[in-house]
Amino acid sequence: MTQAIDLPPLPALVIGKIHHIRHTPFRHKFKYRDYHWLVDLDDLPRYRRPLRWISRFDERDHLDRGRLGGGIRGDIERYLGHRGVTMEATDRVIMFAHPRVLGYVFNPMSAFWILTPEGSIRAIVFEVHNTYGDRHAYLLDPDDKGRVTVDKDFYVSPFNKPQGVYTMRVRLDPKVVSIAIRLDQDGARILDASVTGKPRPATPRTLAGTFARLSLMPQRGTFFIRVHGIWLWIRRLPVVSRPQHPLEAVR
Repeated sequence: MTQAIDLPPLPALVIGKIHHIRHTPFRHKFKYRDYHWLVDLDDLPRYRRPLRWISRFDERDHLDRGRLGGGIRGDIERYLGHRGVTMEATDRVIMFAHPRVLGYVFNPMSAFWILTPEGSIRAIVFEVHNTYGDRHAYLLDPDDKGRVTVDKDFYVSPFNKPQGVYTMRVRLDPKVVSIAIRLDQDGARILDASVTGKPRPATPRTLAGTFARLSLMPQRGTFFIRVHGIWLWIRRLPVVSRPQHPLEAVR
């Protein structure tokens, strides 16, 4: 994907909804209001207290936890280098994720757009976390419409096998930020999930108002995942054993 993209003013709050639909062996769907952040890793937001307590990004929460230095950007550069993509010092890295809120964070998914100085996409790194503390990253190379297909090789849900195929569509522009995912396994469509929202400048006033309406977003996301997991278990959806996941998968 080589065409230049326009960015909204950063940092931004992407305010919208999460949708999730399971298609088989029975239909189960839910949606809830949500907000993520869109930030430049070289210019992370810094607010005074108490807003600082709901807007802190930590290198430990992504990829290789900043283990070898350089923060999240350093992890991105090494991850790409191990996969044959050279990241330049002048490239921008735009992150779509939840921050720590009162010391807690959970990102079912986060994304990193690596942009050249001209604004074209060098690469996209898509990161997935599960509720067991594991994480995995995928290198995406979408077409000009933002579409890409990758093999699934990470245990996310106890009700899905680690294997499968993801079909994704990503969009980043001043009007909409969205990531839509379809999972197919053994020739069957298993589920569709998406997060979509409108970016708004993350002024202190906007942040305070958004937090008042959608407080404790990472905590709420974890709660919703567990509640729906219990509901699927009650309905006797078979549970898949969790394999050990190597950390090298995100390095």
